[in-house]
Amino acid sequence: MRGPGRLRRNRAGSLTSALALAAGLLGGASVTAPPAAALTPPVGFTADALSTYQTNGIVWALAEAGGVVYAGGTFSGIRPAGSPAGSNTTAAANFAAFDAATGAPTGCSLSFTRSSGTATVRALAVSPDRSTLYAGGYFNAVNGTAVNGLTAIDTATCRLRTGFAPQFGATVRALDVAADGTVYAGGDFRTVNGTPRDFFGAVTASGALTGWNPGADQPGRALKVTPDGDSVLIGGGFFTVGGAASHALAVTSASTGAVTRAYGASFIPPSAVIKDIVTDAASDGWYAAGEGAGGASFDGRLAMELDGFDQRWRDTCQGATQALRVHRGVLYAGSHVHDCSSMGGFPNQVRKHLTAQSVDDPGLLGWLPDTNDGIGEPVGPRALTVSSRGGRDFLWVGGEFTTVNGAGQQALTRFANTPDTGAPTVPVVSASAPRAGEVRVSWRSGLDLDDSLLTYRVYRDGGSTPVYTTTGSSLFFSRPQLTFTDRNVVAGRTYSYRITASDGTNTSGLSPAAPVTAASSASPYQEEVLADGADLYWRYDEASGAFAADASESGNGGVYVNAPSYRATPSAVAGSAALSLNGTDEYVHSDRLHHYTSPSPYSVETWFRTTSANGGRIIGYGNNIGTARGHTSSISDKLVYLTNDGRLAFGVQSGSTRPTITSAGSYNDGDWHHAVATQGPSGMVLYVDGEAVGTNAATGNRSYNGFWRVGGDAMNNAWPNRPTSDYFAGQVDETAVYPSALTAAQVAEHHELAGTPPGPGDSTVTVAPDEDAYVNGVAANTNYNDSQLASRGTTAYIGYLRFTLPPAPAGQVLRSARLTFRTSSDSTAGSAENHSIVPVTGTWTESAVTYNTRPTLSTSVLGTISGATSVSTGYSAELNASALGGALGSATSLALTGSGTDSLRIWSSEATAAYRPQLVLTFGDE
Repeated sequence: MRGPGRLRRNRAGSLTSALALAAGLLGGASVTAPPAAALTPPVGFTADALSTYQTNGIVWALAEAGGVVYAGGTFSGIRPAGSPAGSNTTAAANFAAFDAATGAPTGCSLSFTRSSGTATVRALAVSPDRSTLYAGGYFNAVNGTAVNGLTAIDTATCRLRTGFAPQFGATVRALDVAADGTVYAGGDFRTVNGTPRDFFGAVTASGALTGWNPGADQPGRALKVTPDGDSVLIGGGFFTVGGAASHALAVTSASTGAVTRAYGASFIPPSAVIKDIVTDAASDGWYAAGEGAGGASFDGRLAMELDGFDQRWRDTCQGATQALRVHRGVLYAGSHVHDCSSMGGFPNQVRKHLTAQSVDDPGLLGWLPDTNDGIGEPVGPRALTVSSRGGRDFLWVGGEFTTVNGAGQQALTRFANTPDTGAPTVPVVSASAPRAGEVRVSWRSGLDLDDSLLTYRVYRDGGSTPVYTTTGSSLFFSRPQLTFTDRNVVAGRTYSYRITASDGTNTSGLSPAAPVTAASSASPYQEEVLADGADLYWRYDEASGAFAADASESGNGGVYVNAPSYRATPSAVAGSAALSLNGTDEYVHSDRLHHYTSPSPYSVETWFRTTSANGGRIIGYGNNIGTARGHTSSISDKLVYLTNDGRLAFGVQSGSTRPTITSAGSYNDGDWHHAVATQGPSGMVLYVDGEAVGTNAATGNRSYNGFWRVGGDAMNNAWPNRPTSDYFAGQVDETAVYPSALTAAQVAEHHELAGTPPGPGDSTVTVAPDEDAYVNGVAANTNYNDSQLASRGTTAYIGYLRFTLPPAPAGQVLRSARLTFRTSSDSTAGSAENHSIVPVTGTWTESAVTYNTRPTLSTSVLGTISGATSVSTGYSAELNASALGGALGSATSLALTGSGTDSLRIWSSEATAAYRPQLVLTFGDE
């Protein structure tokens, strides 16, 4: 422990842990990602990789002195950045030196070889006075001079120091140099200069053996001399040191090697080893990198005290940490971290290879450049070092990777405190009109690889001045929903919103326009759901994109996965749309982690509609968000699913049991059904269509960090009447989660209100085409009456749609109109160009129209399709309501035309129902 009067620093910019806290705590306040500033302390490097020479093999070790970075490893050549493997290669036998500021070779060239076997350099260390570079590994010659496992190099001349020739019996894997010149080594060797030294030993600056003899029982992998020179911290896979039990980590006397602080198997699991150790006098700390096997092992980082050698904090993320470096209060790590669920962070997902943490806090900071796993084992980065030159600081990374930030780059890369050049991602926006005089604009936070705190600007109706500006923090695994409520709106008028994200230096492009028509009244169903306390409420009214807006005040947005079909009709609740799921891989998951503690009460609610005979998971809570094997949930709870025969089941995990309620009736009849599952002090209740269909006395469930998922997730065979399909095929609508057990009266009220339209004022009608077809200027006599429509200027495509428009309700006029559609699966379906929607004045039929018989078109334009760039994605285009209003009560035809060469292809009325084009007409008071 720290001595009296020695208080831990509270650095400006240190962060509350983003991983140790779970967002969305049931029954309590939501916890969002921590605030972090853009490229301000504690993060000191951008995520922009600089041009750097490469090697053709693995870099195992890095060191720096005087603005020169030395790389050692297993390679035979180096080549410039951008050169593919095998080209422009200069010979370099396992060692190279580079200018830290330019990334180019310095001319210091040494060849590390062996007379037999594969030579390699595994460790590099520089003397405190920066005059000598020590290189260790598996080699017996350098530039033809006989050496054995360890050599010394003059940094000024790049020549071997004469007289330094210690003999190591096997590979040297770790090195450090004390102020008095003593060189400490760890590795696979059992002798030094012919004298027994089990896996750790030390020599003087002249190469003579010292008395330092820890005597470990397994190889050494890491070591570091403490700043005061009194102790040597050692790491590896050992279980005893000098006969004393100490697994993977030990503090030894710098003079004798005797253990002064041991760490048993309860501190580092037996299946783990320590791969790197660094010290940092400024934080009075030392930091260790773990590599383990299995989920119960240790793969993360340890922060330890230099005064007393106790633990400060422990990062238990999974992902085999290989290398560490501290710079200005930040611990940078090379690993392949993929699972931080044990810390309340992201679940087992895609590997990330470079991370940063405050020395005071294990929470990941907003710095996430990335490599791939690469060649070899593979694990990605293997070594880190920091060098300063020309007024800049540079973080060098070496390893076995072959890409950096998605671009080809092998084994070496570097980052600096240079100006940031990477812009944040474009926010994904959803706009809704929840009640009179109010438009709600919600968006998923953007992502920037080196800036977690971003500034968002909201623009309305194409204006150049933002109507709202705010800031928000986000990390790749925590992208909270942000919301702006615009109360400067007029009922019946259509507004459009676009948003940018900025890190203060770089700004994203504008988001696609999100149009919405201001309402004159609220949905009674929505108001009741919110009044009853929903803290997650997905209405599924988005027309496209990956963001599902939360209509509650909790900001629990969701993520659409694998592009489900948006705005499916008919919906379950008046005035809202539904979501169609394919039963194979489409689903929605919460974007923030939640924590549920048994026996806290809760309710889940959703509407569903299906004819499937394969059942499926409709809504549930799980510990993962992915679809790939190993990335689906291994734990599931609070689960509502449909059996193969259409019965509804609600189950939880309680100890080793799965208390489950299963309805007697079946609900796969193609009609909408309302499902509510509650659990509280009185046990479990399952409601269908406003009435209880079963109860269970169980009050307990499983406590863990997880995510809500709608539409599917893994289900094991322990669930009663497990369905054939893990995924639900059908439509869902109005999904809500509550931190309370809804009463029977509340459930019945929700069911009753579903068919109640908004009050006097707006009403919405959706109209499908009576006929549609397109023509092709290349095949001028061919009729195209199939599952697609097309639009292009050259060579011409023109699409036609005929709608029978209803008359306006009594006392109302057409307030707004939009054409909704979905781009087809054709690889060229999306278009970066604008396409016009114009009235058709001539006659045509879908079975006979050709390019040569095409009808005449009006010169007026009702609307414009823009930004429909993606394939298999839903879009909408606003139409001129006043112009279209004259056609109410009659049949009218619209044409899709373009003036450019980039075609647009959309599904026609012959396609699957959920993909068909539609007119959405909103009527309001005159």
